[in-house]
Amino acid sequence: MSAPGTGAESFIAAVTPLVEAIGGELLAPERAGPDDVVLSWQGTEAVAVRLPDLSASLERILAELRRRHGMPLAELDRSTKQQVVRTLEARGAFAMRHGVETVASALGVSRFTVYNYLNREQRG
Repeated sequence: MSAPGTGAESFIAAVTPLVEAIGGELLAPERAGPDDVVLSWQGTEAVAVRLPDLSASLERILAELRRRHGMPLAELDRSTKQQVVRTLEARGAFAMRHGVETVASALGVSRFTVYNYLNREQRG
């Protein structure tokens, strides 16, 4: 991705887990498009990051939470589902169109229940 001998290899290795976690893609800087983010290291363009499409972000977050909990989210107990909703709220899941519906489906609860979990957190 970066020119050999630029010293950027360690930088790229350091940012790779973050880029993978957000579902991004690493590119050579010269391949960057107008919506990509070019990262520099020691004054030299080291790597470009293509950010994921927002529509896929919520599904990716839900998949990560399924892996973290080791089971489908619908099988979690109520307290853990509430914790998942708090995590999703902190990550902006409910600012996305159909976010509540998508989360409710993943948790195996109604939209009303998700709203109750959100309201409980705001009151508490």
